[in-house]
Amino acid sequence: MTGTVTRTTPSDLLRIADLTAEQLNALLDLANEMKDGPTWWTAARHGTAVACLFDKPSTRTRVSFEVAAHRLGMLPIMLRPDELQLGRGEPLGDTARVLSSYTAAIVVRTFAQATLEELAAAASVPVINALTDDHHPCQALADLLTLRRHYGYLDGLRLAYIGDGNNVAHSLMEAAALSGMHMTVASPRGYEPDHDVTRRTMELAGRHGGSIHVLHDPRAAVMGANAIYTDVWVSMGEDAQREGRLNDLHAYQVNDELMRAAAPHAVFMHCLPAHRGLEVSADVIDGPASIVWEQAANRLPTEQATLRTLTNGDHPAGE
Repeated sequence: MTGTVTRTTPSDLLRIADLTAEQLNALLDLANEMKDGPTWWTAARHGTAVACLFDKPSTRTRVSFEVAAHRLGMLPIMLRPDELQLGRGEPLGDTARVLSSYTAAIVVRTFAQATLEELAAAASVPVINALTDDHHPCQALADLLTLRRHYGYLDGLRLAYIGDGNNVAHSLMEAAALSGMHMTVASPRGYEPDHDVTRRTMELAGRHGGSIHVLHDPRAAVMGANAIYTDVWVSMGEDAQREGRLNDLHAYQVNDELMRAAAPHAVFMHCLPAHRGLEVSADVIDGPASIVWEQAANRLPTEQATLRTLTNGDHPAGE
């Protein structure tokens, strides 16, 4: 190999599939270093601010981004639409341009992916997806860091996702595909992941030595899995569908019986918040196989790494 350093810095983080495998690995490497030495790092643009535009409630995302920015020497500014001129009809593009003139990055937690993309197109600073209805890339980064630290590797790991094929499933599929993992999603009919996401991730996984499968039988999905993952059955904005969703998904609970069908010493994962007795039994999430608290903790170093990488614009992959 030559000594040429390849620039691997993405301009935004709107979805995991916007990254290359090298960019994803570089983010995870940096996050792993930050996990072990969080105060050793500052941003090149020390003393600048990060605008955090949140349309949805948040616990882990809000607190982890605030602390991540603080550790880098950046000021996090939490914003709600009703506090901005957006609430009085200012175009999203105008807001993006103004925020770009004051801050080093914009973190957005909103509903439609199209809203995020419109803002990113107008912004002149990096934009980070802190959750949309279609994707949750920051969660997937924390999940991969958790698995890598637990097992020591990602390539070849088997991950089973059980339940609603939602935004978390989409980002996990993209992350697993780039990492050479083998991921199986088991969802009821009508709850499968988006068809285009499935098709693209199957192709992506094939190029990186992994695989993506979507089926309907949860027991078949967990056979041989190293990790079993689930998410809530009723997400924000779906309360009107609650009764129907609980009925459709009741057979997809991750419980001790399902965990026993996985590989020996398989771990349990959940992005939180969790509802014990619905998508997961209490004995699983609070039991020895659960690594959900490590997942939650790893939101901080992965977001710190993402902020520093995007605002520095110079993180190398190496030789």
